[in-house]
Amino acid sequence: MDETQRLAGSPEQFPGGLVRLQELAHNLWWSWHPEARRLFETIDPTLWSLTHHNPVKLLQELKPERLAALSEDAAFVRQYSAVLKSYDEYMGAKGIWFASRYPSLKDCTIAYFSAEFGLHISIPIYSGGLGILAGDHCKEASDLGLPLVGLGFMYPQGYFHQRITPDGWQQSEHEPFNRLASPVHQVLTPSGAPCRVTVAMGSRTVFAIVWRVHVGRVTLFLIDTDVPDNVPGDRELSARLYGGDQEVRLCQEILLGIGGVRVLRALGLSPTVWHANEGHSAFHALERIRELVLAGHTHAEAAELVRHNTVFTTHTPVPAGHDVFPVDLIERYFSGYWQLLGLNREDFLKLGQHPESPEAGFNMTALAIRMSAHLNGVSREHGRVARSMWKSLWPDLPEESVPIRSVTNGIHTPTWIAPEMNHLFSKYLAPDWADRSDDAAVWHRVTDIPDGELWAVRQVMKRKLMSMIRERARAGWMQKRLEASQLLPSGAFLDPEALTIGFARRFATYKRATLFFKDLARLQQLLLDRWRPVQIVFAGKAHPADEPGRYFIHQVYSFCKERGLGGHVAFVEDYDMHVAKFLVPGVDVWLNTPRPPMEASGTSGQKASLNGVPHLSVLDGWWHEGYDGANGWAIPLATDLTDPHAVDAHDAEHLYRILEQDVVPLYYQRDRDGIPRGWIQVIKDAIRTTGPRFCARRMVKEYMELMYALAASPHPASKRPSDS
Repeated sequence: MDETQRLAGSPEQFPGGLVRLQELAHNLWWSWHPEARRLFETIDPTLWSLTHHNPVKLLQELKPERLAALSEDAAFVRQYSAVLKSYDEYMGAKGIWFASRYPSLKDCTIAYFSAEFGLHISIPIYSGGLGILAGDHCKEASDLGLPLVGLGFMYPQGYFHQRITPDGWQQSEHEPFNRLASPVHQVLTPSGAPCRVTVAMGSRTVFAIVWRVHVGRVTLFLIDTDVPDNVPGDRELSARLYGGDQEVRLCQEILLGIGGVRVLRALGLSPTVWHANEGHSAFHALERIRELVLAGHTHAEAAELVRHNTVFTTHTPVPAGHDVFPVDLIERYFSGYWQLLGLNREDFLKLGQHPESPEAGFNMTALAIRMSAHLNGVSREHGRVARSMWKSLWPDLPEESVPIRSVTNGIHTPTWIAPEMNHLFSKYLAPDWADRSDDAAVWHRVTDIPDGELWAVRQVMKRKLMSMIRERARAGWMQKRLEASQLLPSGAFLDPEALTIGFARRFATYKRATLFFKDLARLQQLLLDRWRPVQIVFAGKAHPADEPGRYFIHQVYSFCKERGLGGHVAFVEDYDMHVAKFLVPGVDVWLNTPRPPMEASGTSGQKASLNGVPHLSVLDGWWHEGYDGANGWAIPLATDLTDPHAVDAHDAEHLYRILEQDVVPLYYQRDRDGIPRGWIQVIKDAIRTTGPRFCARRMVKEYMELMYALAASPHPASKRPSDS
């Protein structure tokens, strides 16, 4: 037993009949199975809430006499036994989708690299959409039985906690990640020693240990440089997600790519397929080329072998989302390494050169594209945009033939469905609806849900959201963290009966959080209508180094307090997965206003729609293919996207018009029973159309069928991009 397990509580501490509670707590399987969550909540509802639904911490803080009493409670023992039976059947299942569909790949391993993984609030190694997508990918891979292993970072300080000052400025607070109170274990070698790898960083060597997270059947390995062998600066390399300057960022990406390959080798793993989720891990391809050159291959042979079984997913058209490092920095860290690849300096630098801006530096996305035969964007529209962005890497091909396809993002349905909606779906769709989430016939049964019952559930989720917001405001006041002037913008006085719009996402400027305030006089008329009031709840973080994003938060917070809008506009600070579980299903409308075509996909609107919250968005990302005219509302694209001020004016005008003429009247149009029948129809259409098309089950199956199966095959890869 490793030190983590020993300190977290040994099996001997549990009464005989409950000895496997710890095992259940240390596999995140429990996080997307309602019966397992209910089991831990039953142990101690108050402690379950205080630990933010973290069963490892719950069991650590539980009094021994409570466990002893539970072991004598026949009802609890039956509940525990039923959950354990479900867990064992899940973990030991045979004939699941992957095994039955791809029996010839039973010995295959898929390595999935990502800089962040959003799995649960108890493991704070994510910042936003990219990480949530990676976490959902792993969970669905587990459900479908894909032989996938994840590779990322153990960030000892996690991502920052957001605090808003009384004058509306975001402050960042970091707190140490308590690994002992989380479902993570240090990886040991067969000899019992900690698994360690080394990576050369210029003239020095960096040491790293490895942690393991069990995500159902999938294992996630996390790199950690916080070890005594490293100098203080290197111990901090993996301390924070997206922290530090360009040099720190480069070192992190060397660790993730080159170090990630060495971790897998140290564990005896030889993946058949290598999937890079964004360009942060692109150096993994160079390390695999180095291995093959060392084994006797020429660089050209090695590169072709690596390219054939490498998958690369690009997630953004935003220039800042593509890492570009100065050439002198690359030379400092890779001088001597390129010879091991069979290359000289010039040819090495060409691997990361963008043909349209060769002097800009070493582009990690360009490297990833050149090193991958299987490429995709994350929605149909993003696939088109990506082909246009990167067509210069295939100068001999017309844009429509550029081999970047699309696999539209989807959400892991069991993770994101609210318990109340899960109960409805189990009752009216099918008890096993979650296992058939990509089956349109299952979702068609949404029409069978009685309008009154669906409306009642929607109101329950809204009241839960309002209660959560008020409780956070009360707690902030009691803990002297909030001043009196912050109670209003925190949402303490929101109206649970008013039409409530939700806007929660990363505060990047292209997402245009302030578009809602374009015409304040018109907005006041909308929000302050005596008979049909409207309110909006904002949430989200700006990267600490993103000053324009921080200013957007400041602007929104100011509107929460001033200009006659107070009480109708709120900002919920420190948005994370836990807050999202209340906010996403608890509002009435989900608003998304990115400047097109900058939204690659987006998944928050998918989560909202599936929970009965219709989407109101610009026709960009997933909504471009998801909107059908009846399942929400769409802001049409402006005819000319080159003038951002004109686009903003166009989109704001359409946003106000849609709210005034469509959304607000429909929401408040009630029958004698007080039910908005037309609104309920939009809800049902949103659920019915979103469920099968934008679930992670469909997404992961497409990755398997369109990307992984080809990468695992012996057939030649598609046309490679140019090196110049």
